[in-house]
Amino acid sequence: MSTAALALAVLIAALGTSIANIALPALAEAFAAPFAAVQGVVVAYLAAMTAAVLVAGRIGDRYGLKPALIAGLGLFAAGSLLCALAPALPLLVAARVLQGVGAAFMTTLATALMRETAPEDRVGRAMGLAGTVSALGTALGPSLGGVLIPITGWRGVFWLQVPLAVLALGLAALGLPAAGARRTARAGRRWPSAPGLWRNLIANALVAAVMMATLVVGPFYLALGLGLDPARVGLVMAIGPTLSIVSGVPSGRLVDRWGSGRVVALGLVLLAAGAALLAVLPPRIGVTGYGLALLVLTPGYQLFQAGNTTATLAAGRPETRGTLSGLLGLARNLGLIAGASAMGAVFAFGVGTEDFGRAGAAAIGAGMRLTFLVASGLMLAAIAVARPGLSR
Repeated sequence: MSTAALALAVLIAALGTSIANIALPALAEAFAAPFAAVQGVVVAYLAAMTAAVLVAGRIGDRYGLKPALIAGLGLFAAGSLLCALAPALPLLVAARVLQGVGAAFMTTLATALMRETAPEDRVGRAMGLAGTVSALGTALGPSLGGVLIPITGWRGVFWLQVPLAVLALGLAALGLPAAGARRTARAGRRWPSAPGLWRNLIANALVAAVMMATLVVGPFYLALGLGLDPARVGLVMAIGPTLSIVSGVPSGRLVDRWGSGRVVALGLVLLAAGAALLAVLPPRIGVTGYGLALLVLTPGYQLFQAGNTTATLAAGRPETRGTLSGLLGLARNLGLIAGASAMGAVFAFGVGTEDFGRAGAAAIGAGMRLTFLVASGLMLAAIAVARPGLSR
């Protein structure tokens, strides 16, 4: 029951982001608001998560991981209910902030508790499971939203999250052991000092930036560079989440078998190679090349995540695992933000204009090549940063 509670908490937090994205057109129509205004529904959630992950970890270390996770689930459930009932867009955005704070507690503390409750010889698998359910939540969001919105309207995507959060809260309250929470709570004021911590955090941010580039640049290239219709763009974009779901747990098993250092090294090499292939293959063999590159890039990401998370949480004291998990989440979120902005700017520079609709396929292809050549360089930089710890 404890594993189910933790996995469900991570899944719901990921679902909270992706299911709202699909509702943006319906929100713009319902509130007669411009797209820039309804984007606040997504930005508020991500910003709140980013701001709260470190605080969530510190609170978990000080007062106990289990009670802090339960509090986060309660916040998320309350925020979801307020979202579903919101009569105006500003109130919806405010409720999404509350939801995002709850999600920060859920992702940070669920990851720490997975490490806390897993047997020593299965820690990597626990971290791999966290990556799998996070990818599953991201992948399910657009599909569930696409089914619900025509039937229930945009409010349905938030009503769905209320019982899911309540279920996870009940499972956590009944299934999670209290002993680990009390042991963690006694020394929650310590600041973590794990060997190689800053190397791990920097590498985490760089990897997140590259993965975000695939989500930001990919749709433009597929639609404008390769001329795919929206349905086919969606199918191709689903390759990444699907591969993440499939490769998460096997990546964790490799960590348990080989050690975190070797798995991180393999993951970073695959990420560098996959980014380089995204720069080279799609312009030559189209969608097939795009898919082949993702077959290299995405497993590399899951290998890196499983190994890096395991290494970071194992290197620190047990009483600081909440804070360590929060630092990993903070680095990842900052990397996602940087990836969306900086890598998007690199793509625009390569295209030669920010008006992508007027750019030709060749210009879009040039932007794609430049973006992922830069991304491959970032992965080589991540290898250099992480290198001292890769022999473990």
